[in-house]
Amino acid sequence: MKIAIVKYNAGNNFSVLCALHRLGVEAHLTDSPEALRAADKVIFPGVGEAASAMAYLRERKLDQVIKSLTAPVLGICIGQQLLCRHSDEGDTDCIGIFDVDVRGFDAAGTGLRIPHMGWNTLTDIKDGFIPHEVENSHVYYVHSYYTPVCQWTAAETDYIVPFSAALHRDNFYATQFHPEKSAGTGHLILKSFLEL
Repeated sequence: MKIAIVKYNAGNNFSVLCALHRLGVEAHLTDSPEALRAADKVIFPGVGEAASAMAYLRERKLDQVIKSLTAPVLGICIGQQLLCRHSDEGDTDCIGIFDVDVRGFDAAGTGLRIPHMGWNTLTDIKDGFIPHEVENSHVYYVHSYYTPVCQWTAAETDYIVPFSAALHRDNFYATQFHPEKSAGTGHLILKSFLEL
């Protein structure tokens, strides 16, 4: 199985490569359109800022490549946000697989901190790539922006507001949390994606 990780200017590529290695899977880090299209699975990771990430992707036409993929694609963290229509972060138009806008958390009056960082619970898992056995398990987050609950929500988490912990539409899957940093639960979720 050929696994490609999208190489761009936002990413936690080393963590993802290590997590896949623990699963016994080797992956190739690439920004080659041909290699991405030839892959059996594509992972679109991310730690970064939406506007600069989208500028980089557009400059290399990787936004169009990602949109055209027919193999299963997994967006992680900002990778999930960039698969949405628009982000409040930098007032950024994104790739548009999920027709929903990414919002910034408003913690005013809550006593909670932004970014949302650390472990939180996965709830309301729908049928899809997230195994039902991880319902109410904890996964690891680091983010200041979120995707609202919408028709493509595959699982939820609550921090200030309920939000989409995961999304699924056709061959596109995404998690706001970091499965590669989410211990045994993340291991099961990555395994589930690889078995699609």
